[in-house]
Amino acid sequence: MSLKLNLDKLDLQIIQAMMEDAEISYADLGKKLFVSGGTIHVRIKKLEEQNIVKGRKLAVDLKALGYDVIAFIGIYLEKSSLYDAVAKELRSIPEIVRLNYTTGNYSMFAEIVTKDIQQLRFVLHDKLQNIKGIERTETFISLEESFSRNVVVDQ
Repeated sequence: MSLKLNLDKLDLQIIQAMMEDAEISYADLGKKLFVSGGTIHVRIKKLEEQNIVKGRKLAVDLKALGYDVIAFIGIYLEKSSLYDAVAKELRSIPEIVRLNYTTGNYSMFAEIVTKDIQQLRFVLHDKLQNIKGIERTETFISLEESFSRNVVVDQ
């Protein structure tokens, strides 16, 4: 079901600016967009109430914290009807940072972040393979992340 959102150019400019720098103050953003800081505050509140803006996240260099392995896991389900139950189980595994329901060869595609290969093996062997409904998995280890970015919103 598609919900028609009533967003104007200012809303989209606010979203784009905050995706680039979530720490910018409402006053500074207002100056940049030629409106008051109060207007920015009201607009952000409206965007949060519509679940367009879902908090602000800190960008962290995981490698600097010792998380050296990023892997992508293609998950084959025994039946696609098991998706919700399996997704609920996968949510309980903290090393899984992203999960998508997909078309193509896999039913699901997950991103896993671990400190080392031994931890990845533990997650795959002891956690994932014990989930009822998972038929098998295929693992892809990332050798390097070339870039990560947000989409540019249409204005």
